[in-house]
Formats: sequence, C-alpha cells, structure tokens
Amino acid sequence: MRKIWVQVDPWDKQLVTAALEGGADGIMVPEGYSKKVKELGKILTISKDGDLRPGEDVVFFTIKSSADEDEIVKLSRDKQVVIQTSDWTIIPLENLIAKGADVIAQVKGYPEAQTVFGILEKGVSHILFQAAGVHELTKALSALRATEDKILLEVAEIIETAPVGMGDRVCVDTCTCMGIGQGMLVGNSSSALFLVHAESVSNPYVAPRPFRVNAGPVHAYTRVPGGKTRYLSELSSGDPVLVVSFNGNTSVGVVGRLKIEKRPLMLIKASVGDRRISAIVQNAETIRLTDPKGNPLSVVNLSCGDKVLVAVEKSGRHFGHRIDETITEK
Repeated sequence: MRKIWVQVDPWDKQLVTAALEGGADGIMVPEGYSKKVKELGKILTISKDGDLRPGEDVVFFTIKSSADEDEIVKLSRDKQVVIQTSDWTIIPLENLIAKGADVIAQVKGYPEAQTVFGILEKGVSHILFQAAGVHELTKALSALRATEDKILLEVAEIIETAPVGMGDRVCVDTCTCMGIGQGMLVGNSSSALFLVHAESVSNPYVAPRPFRVNAGPVHAYTRVPGGKTRYLSELSSGDPVLVVSFNGNTSVGVVGRLKIEKRPLMLIKASVGDRRISAIVQNAETIRLTDPKGNPLSVVNLSCGDKVLVAVEKSGRHFGHRIDETITEK
C-alpha cells in the first residue's frame, strides 16, 4: 500500500490542511509545529517534537553510487531511511528493495512520485513529497491516491453454476462510491479471484448502493492493498480493501461496516485456459460479476460460455502473503 509523507518546511497552514484533506499518511514540519498540525487533524508528525524524530527515528541519506547500498540496507533495519538524490533515473531502487531495504524516496512534484511508485520495474512504496504549493499538492495527492498498483485481469469462461444451500454471506459496505465496472476481487482460492461488481446498478428491487459489494461467504478470500489477501470474515470497520476496475486499475477503499447474514448461496465454476477456478456468492439477482467490457452480469442469469473477469496467479499464499510453493486448493 502506498504511503505518502508531505514535507512542509517552512510552516504553512494551508499546505498542512491540503495534506490532511488529501489523505497524506504523515507530515514533516519544523521543530515546534507538531502540536499545530495535530490541532488541525489526527496524523503522524515527523519533527523534533513529533511522533517520529529526524536524526533518531528517521534519517536522511544522500545516495551517490551503488557503493552506498549496503550501508542503506543496514540503516533501514532500525530506522526509516529517506533517500535523497538529484536524479532518480540513476538510483538503483531495484537493488535496494532486492536486498531488503525498506526506504523512503524524497520527491519533488508529481512526475517524480510517479516514477518511484510505478514507472521503475520495482519502485518504492513510501515517499516524502515536497510540494511547491497547495494546488500542486492537492492535485498530486488526488492522482496518487486514485490508483494503486495495476492488476492483470484475465477472461474466464463460465462452465457451471449451481445452488449449494444456505451459508453465512459477507456484505462489505465501504466508505467509497464505486461506479460501473468496479468492485472487489473475491474467490474460493486466494490465487483465483472473480471481480464481483459493486451494487451500483439500478434494479426493480432495491435502490443502488454504490458503496457496497455483496462479496461472498465467510471463508472467501479478497484482495487487499499491498498485494495481500484476507478472508472476508476477517475484515472490520476501518480496514483497507482493494477496489478494482475492469481495466485493472485499483484504488484503496475503507470498510465502513461488515454485514454477515444467512443467505442462499450459489457455486460458480469457470475455466481460464486449462485451469478450473470457482467462487461461491449469494444466490440473488442483485449479485453480479463483471464482463470484459466492465458490464455487470447477474449471477442468476449466468450461462455456460459467458465471459467474466478474474485475477489468477500461479504462486500460493501463506497468511495472505504470496509464496513460491505448490499449494493445491479444490
């Protein structure tokens, strides 16, 4: 999950307010201003009088060559290391990450933030953002928070649907309104997840609830930020979840509440090439999967041969983390 700190030096109340309203994870301010930040909103402060202290908890390192990599790796084991440089195109971020260094990239402006987050083959997940003004900061935070890592979605073909009786179904109400073509990834296997569409569609039975994904039973997996999965039943208010669009773009949503209720369930089986995958969902007209063009497909109207979007991977998972070992799930 992306983490964004904003540097406000010298003190600027408007910049701090923009950082708070834009969803920053932390604000770095000069000594003596941490209390002023917290009067405006609850957030992590990085300052001599803040939650994290520069020089103690957070250190700055100006990297000049690959020879500095080992020292940075050692520092990152005990402290949060902010990497400074005048040219991000020469920094071996891939090497640092491969060596286990969890570093913070100091960036000036949105283009540099884009580079370190996503354009490099392996980017950092944490930046310290220096903004020239309120407008630039607001625009950058909006753009950076709008998308997380892109997910490769594949097309699966429905091969069977069948009612399977009653079970405990999880309905996820988020703090985000989702549009057509958006939802959450859900499945029986952590390595094979269906794009379950949000309830953003009008129908004769209930009004649209674009903040809701009627996701699946308590045992089902869903993808969350950071490339991890969790059981639906583990989620609770305040937890982050991954909102996924049919084109693979993702953003972070926050769980407002979870509703677990007894409902009739349906088994859906599909094929991706030679692979067979499955999901269990509530057996109701308002529950929908997503076709390759982003259109919602009601599960009660699914037919063999229908195409839906899924996310599959070859590796297994242990406690939600991807691992390179063979795991068979049926």
